[in-house]
Amino acid sequence: MSGPAWERGLEVRTAAETHALAAALGAVLQTGDLLVLTGELGAGKTTFTQGLGEGLGVRAGIISPTFVLVRIHPNLPGGPRPGGPDLVHVDAYRLESAAEIDDIDLENTMDSAVTVVEWGRGRVEHLSDSRLEVELHRPRGGAAADPAAADPAGTPRAAADPGVLDFDTDDDDEPRTVVIRGFGPRWAEAPALPGLEPAAPDTAPGPDTEPGPATEPVPETPPQTPERNS
Repeated sequence: MSGPAWERGLEVRTAAETHALAAALGAVLQTGDLLVLTGELGAGKTTFTQGLGEGLGVRAGIISPTFVLVRIHPNLPGGPRPGGPDLVHVDAYRLESAAEIDDIDLENTMDSAVTVVEWGRGRVEHLSDSRLEVELHRPRGGAAADPAAADPAGTPRAAADPGVLDFDTDDDDEPRTVVIRGFGPRWAEAPALPGLEPAAPDTAPGPDTEPGPATEPVPETPPQTPERNS
């Protein structure tokens, strides 16, 4: 698998800044675009997707797809982008393979929509030759990781708690780090978004530096049935 064409990082200080960044990105998205969204509990995934929806001009009411597999948010004819793409919001945490992704027929909606897939890494890359990967990180992580449970990309998942829902917490105005990576010909160049700068390269801790605590994602409650927001 080839690496990203570019990587950009930004620290957002409030939920409003997260929303505004996503709205600016949503305004440049086109039909057929694929976004893979990653972030631990309370990282701001729902806030980010709501911002995308505003920039795309789709019907309001975007919530986390915790209990469903797919939600479709239609474009508003009287909105800022009449005739633009719908937003298809997917929770793929419990889908273990690309074949299971194929079973929900996302290919049939990509011709009319922008598709945002939470926990899609290692599962949805075959849907398009181009994609954006968006990671949101809180300053402190969620539950401890279970090293025996890894996603298809080999990243350990956090220890599962079936009682934990993936609703953003009340700490909405904690700073977050947003990292966006572009893959494929559609994203050969980074979009011009306010404040989004090249991400600093990772550096190994020096001999006198204690490494910081690792931050691992918290799994979402299994999806159950598709739902359309109409």
